[in-house]
Amino acid sequence: MSYPPPFSFKGLNTYSLYDRPSKVSVQDLGSPVAPGSSMREFFSCLPSQLAAADLLSVARAWADAVKSGKRVIFAMGAHVIKVGLNPLLIDLMERGLISALAINGAGIIHDSEIAMAGKTSEDVSQVLGTGAFGAARETGEFLNGAINAAARLDQGLGQTVGQMLLAEKFPYNEASILASAARLDIPVTVHVALGTDIIHIHPAADGASIGKASFYDFRIFCSLVAGLQDGVYFNVGSAVLLPEVFLKALTAVRNVGHEVTRLVTVNLDFIRQYRPLTNVVNRPTLEGGKGYNLTGHHEIMIPLLASALLEELASAGQIDVQNQ
Repeated sequence: MSYPPPFSFKGLNTYSLYDRPSKVSVQDLGSPVAPGSSMREFFSCLPSQLAAADLLSVARAWADAVKSGKRVIFAMGAHVIKVGLNPLLIDLMERGLISALAINGAGIIHDSEIAMAGKTSEDVSQVLGTGAFGAARETGEFLNGAINAAARLDQGLGQTVGQMLLAEKFPYNEASILASAARLDIPVTVHVALGTDIIHIHPAADGASIGKASFYDFRIFCSLVAGLQDGVYFNVGSAVLLPEVFLKALTAVRNVGHEVTRLVTVNLDFIRQYRPLTNVVNRPTLEGGKGYNLTGHHEIMIPLLASALLEELASAGQIDVQNQ
C-alpha cells in the first residue's frame, strides 16, 4: 500500500469560542498567596478545580454535619498514627468534630506504644533477619492482656484498651488517641485480621479473645453506621480491611431497615486503590449523597483538611478564632 495524500482540513466546520461551553473560566482561577497569609486567605487563593475544590467541599460537608448534629466517623489505618497526627486528631475529638473512630489492629499497637514509651514503629529491615521484629515484651503483654480482659468483660477492644491506658497512667497518655477517646467517651472500634499484627505472635495471644472482642467492636461499628444518615464517613489510609468492614456494616444496617442513603464518604490516601474507591467512594453513595477521593500524604492533607474545617466553622460562628 502506498502512502495516501495528506488529509485536508479545508471545509472543517467551526464554531465561536464565545458560544462554546467551557469547563474553566477566569472565576475558577487561583490567585497568588501573599507572605504571611492566614489559612482563610490561603484557601481563598486555591483554584476552584479538581482536588482543591473537592478539599473545600469535604470541609463544608464535615462542617455541615457538625452544625446539624450528624455523625462523623473517622476510620483509619495505623500509618496516620505513625506520621505524627495524634495531636491533631485528639484536638478534633476534644472540639466535638469527630463522633467515633474505627482503626485496625496495628492502630492499637502504635497508639499504645506512644502512650507507654513516647515512641513507636521499629525498623523492620534491621530486625527481621534475626527474628526480633515485633517481639517488644511490653507491647505484647499489655495489649494481649487488654484483649483478654475485653473478652472476659464482654466489651469491645477499643473501649477496653483506652480504659486500661488510663488506668495504667502511662506517661504519654495525652498523645494517645485511645486514651483520649476513653477520657472523652468517644467510641473507638478495632477491626482485627488474625495474624496481621505483631502481638499475635506473643505467648499471651488468644485467638478466641481476639475474635470475640473484635467482633463485638464490629457490632458497635454497625450501630454507628446505622446513624450515618446525612453524616460523613472518612476512610484514611486503609486500602483493604476497613473498606470491606464498612461495606458489610452498611449492607447489614440497610437490610434491617435503617435509612443510610444520604451520606458523604471520603477516601484519603497517598495512592489511589481499587477497594476504597469502590467500597467507600462509589458503591455506598449510589442511593444518594456524594463520594470524594483525595490523594496526598496524610501528614499534609489531614492538617489541611482540618484547617479548612475550622475555617468553615469559624465563618459560621461555630468557633471563636480569637480564643484558639
